[in-house]
Parts: sequence; structure tokens; C-alpha cells
Amino acid sequence: MRLSEAQRQAVVQAVAQACGPQARVRLFGSRLDDALRGGDVDLLVELADEPADVPALQRQLQVRLLRALDGRAVDVLVVGPQTPRQPVHELALREGRLL
Repeated sequence: MRLSEAQRQAVVQAVAQACGPQARVRLFGSRLDDALRGGDVDLLVELADEPADVPALQRQLQVRLLRALDGRAVDVLVVGPQTPRQPVHELALREGRLL
């Protein structure tokens, strides 16, 4: 995993502040491969309850995470229990690593 422990903790803390302590966050994509370089940080945030406005929450998380990771590019997906699953959600759930 190409996130430092400090970065991992910053992500978990930012997600908990925005979504509550029950939220789970998974890292997926190129940052899981230690042999690669560069690339953005792809995250999937799993919520116990369906958020009222998923796009607004995703934007809020992106801003928080951008600050927490010192400007590193971040892509955030948010899923709740009723969120229709897209292939990228399934990929992140299957291959992502829980932070």
C-alpha cells in the first residue's frame, strides 16, 4: 500500500469527521501496488445509513481529504445500503483494503 501510516490515519480521521465513526473506508486502485509510482488516491467510503445527498457528501469528503493529504489528488466513492452498485463499487469492495 502506497500510503504512509500518517496518511492512512489522516484519511480515517477525515472520513470519521464527515461521516461518523461507523464509516468504513477502503483504499483501492493503483495505490495498492507498491511497484507503481504516482497516481491518485482512490477511496470507497461505506456507510451504515443511506446519505441524503451522496454527491454533496462526496464533494465534502474530497475537500477534506485533499487538505488531509496535502493536496494529493483523491477520488472518493460513497455507498450506503441502498446505493445501486456499479462495477467500480464491486471492484473496490472486492479488491480494496480496509484502512
